[in-house]
Amino acid sequence: MGIAKKFSLAAAAAATALTASLAVQAAEEQFISIGTGGVTGVYYPVGGHICGMINRDRANHGIRCSAESTGGSVANINTIRAGEMEFGIAQSDTQAAAYDGTGMFEGNAYKGLRSVFSLHAEPIQILVRGDANIKTLDDLVGKRVNIANPGSGSRVNADLIMAEKGWDKSTFRITAELRNSEQAQALCDGKFDATFWSAGLPNASTQEATSTCDVKVLPIDGQFAADFLKKYPAYSEVTVPGGMFMGNDNDIVTLGPLGTLVSSDKVSDDVVYELTKAVFSNFNRFRRLHPALNNLDAEAMATNSLVAPMHPGAERYYREREWIK
Repeated sequence: MGIAKKFSLAAAAAATALTASLAVQAAEEQFISIGTGGVTGVYYPVGGHICGMINRDRANHGIRCSAESTGGSVANINTIRAGEMEFGIAQSDTQAAAYDGTGMFEGNAYKGLRSVFSLHAEPIQILVRGDANIKTLDDLVGKRVNIANPGSGSRVNADLIMAEKGWDKSTFRITAELRNSEQAQALCDGKFDATFWSAGLPNASTQEATSTCDVKVLPIDGQFAADFLKKYPAYSEVTVPGGMFMGNDNDIVTLGPLGTLVSSDKVSDDVVYELTKAVFSNFNRFRRLHPALNNLDAEAMATNSLVAPMHPGAERYYREREWIK
């Protein structure tokens, strides 16, 4: 046999072996995705950071993660239920409504929903134009108001506050349903007077609005807030620090749920364990990745605002750390 032919056969054998090796590697590698929110909110970068942490150790566990921009909390839970995503970030109140079958999930409880860990506080930031003469919630009546897009946590909050006030869409002169990525520009362009918006602190959308035009964050306090907190324990009082956003120099008291990472009972224990381990084994680094994460407490994240049952994969890690018994 000639040298050229021997070389050709050897090359073909090597190529076949490489193809087989890559096929095995691809078969062993598992792809997961995390549903987040709009790109100007906090969910999107936080989801990206979680994926980044698990991808750093991909060679050992074979899991590759990607963060997807979505419509927000409700959309993420529905997508997980449909089996199209493995994880999603959702507000604690939305998690509770989905598991219990209340609110937007009335009569459609999702008992397969599972908690992984909680994240940052998400204050409701009702952004109002400085020239709209809106000082209290009641001043929103008759104004042009964006109540956020259906499927978002912001919309859940808007609907809940409206229900507690006895309002509906007809309460406002004009009602918009814009996504968070559209709201700042539309507010500053004068297309409406106020927008309901829920997100961690700080966030790009509030920063964009307050630095582009005269926009204030409306407080939600007083007797309305006290009654609301008694009725809805998934919420807590949250303070937006003075000076965080341009033109808002004083502390602003409002309400808000916590962001939570959720999954499904269909996702394997090992995958959830590896994701949980990736975050908490590098926890100090994780907290530095975004300002909204700076004040997180690891043990509190294993228990706070987790209404749906804990996923066994996460529970396994927390027991190893002796955070739960």
